[in-house]
Amino acid sequence: MTAATKIAFRDVGKRFASASGEAVHALETVSLDIAAGEFVTIVGPSGCGKSTLLNIVAGSDEPSQGEVLIDGHPILGPSAERGVVFQEYALFPWLTVAGNVGFGPGSRGLSARETAARVQDCIAMVKLEGFERKYPHELSGGMRQRCALARCNANDPDVMLMDEPLAALDALTRLSLQEELLRIWSETSRARPKTVLFITHAIDEAIYLSDRIVVMSDRPGRVLPEIRVPFSRPRPPEIRTDAEFHRLSDEIWLLLRKDP
Repeated sequence: MTAATKIAFRDVGKRFASASGEAVHALETVSLDIAAGEFVTIVGPSGCGKSTLLNIVAGSDEPSQGEVLIDGHPILGPSAERGVVFQEYALFPWLTVAGNVGFGPGSRGLSARETAARVQDCIAMVKLEGFERKYPHELSGGMRQRCALARCNANDPDVMLMDEPLAALDALTRLSLQEELLRIWSETSRARPKTVLFITHAIDEAIYLSDRIVVMSDRPGRVLPEIRVPFSRPRPPEIRTDAEFHRLSDEIWLLLRKDP
């Protein structure tokens, strides 16, 4: 493992019993290094263990074998240094936008003044000014996910874990938020590199966002050939029409289809 490695998966396997008592072999000897400041996306069929890997990094689950290291240290549980954004937003419905964004900093002991400043900065970053007093049910899906991104960034995490965060959005909103996500990642990485582990079923989304794409097999999940995305940053939306973009999409699709 090099000094630049932020997340290291070492022969990670996962077995568990389903609610019906059936034995499930979710992951098989996954080994993978993710560099500090890298944007890595995992794609694969449903049930291949993508979310299980992310939950292990988040500290909400443990591997049955192997280990995951952050900066060379074992993960002992959830941490504010690892922020999570979910598909279903997971906002507190009884709190306003400002309340949701400020929940983490307030819980960590920041003063009211420091928390208010952090909330203001994060809300401005996701362009939700004027909606501070709105509740989640008063927001559109895209605005809820912006709020979730702001809440994640409010703790200033080193690692951002994103489990299909754009999957529930309509097509136009999803494309717009892909661009916003790259902007937010770039802005929050100015002080120090922010590492992103992203999960999606959308191949084009993976190509547009990522430095590297990890393709996983069907269950039990294992790593198939990795794809390095050759496009420089920043990436204009028009990159989606590039011939190389479509070639990469076909390559990933064939990998998924050929997996036995």
